[in-house]
Amino acid sequence: MGILTPSTSPPKRSRVFILVVLSLVLLSGTWFLVNRKDDATIVVTFPSGRQIETEVADTPEKQLFGLAFREGLPPDSGMLYIFETSDRHRVGTKGYKIPVDLIWADESRHVVHVVEGAGPCPQDPCLLYGPPPENARYVLQTRTGVIEQERVVAGVELKFALKL
Repeated sequence: MGILTPSTSPPKRSRVFILVVLSLVLLSGTWFLVNRKDDATIVVTFPSGRQIETEVADTPEKQLFGLAFREGLPPDSGMLYIFETSDRHRVGTKGYKIPVDLIWADESRHVVHVVEGAGPCPQDPCLLYGPPPENARYVLQTRTGVIEQERVVAGVELKFALKL
């Protein structure tokens, strides 16, 4: 029979377990770093010089929910829908708790249609707003009153800048 002596290294099973855990931690950390996407912020500038920082709704999911379930909208903020193609897009306010102003703009960022004070809609049936009389690529949602304050009418040009 052999003599048992204390081992100076951990048993093989614990070393494998530690290596697996470390590998998982490293892989998950790498995944988060590579797949981390900060939500883009676009600054919309009106002819008066007023700027509004907007969240970007550029996926079907973001466009479906928009500003739904929000208790309020901070001053000088909003949401900018960016559609893949120009079309006569309609938008709704299902799940919204606040009224919003809606501004449609074409590819050259000229306003083609506005709706002031689109009401919140906590449950179906909900109105759809639009379609605009002309194709639009963008829909800007802001706090109610922005259209009136900024005198936004068809033909006004908006400027967009990506906030870095």
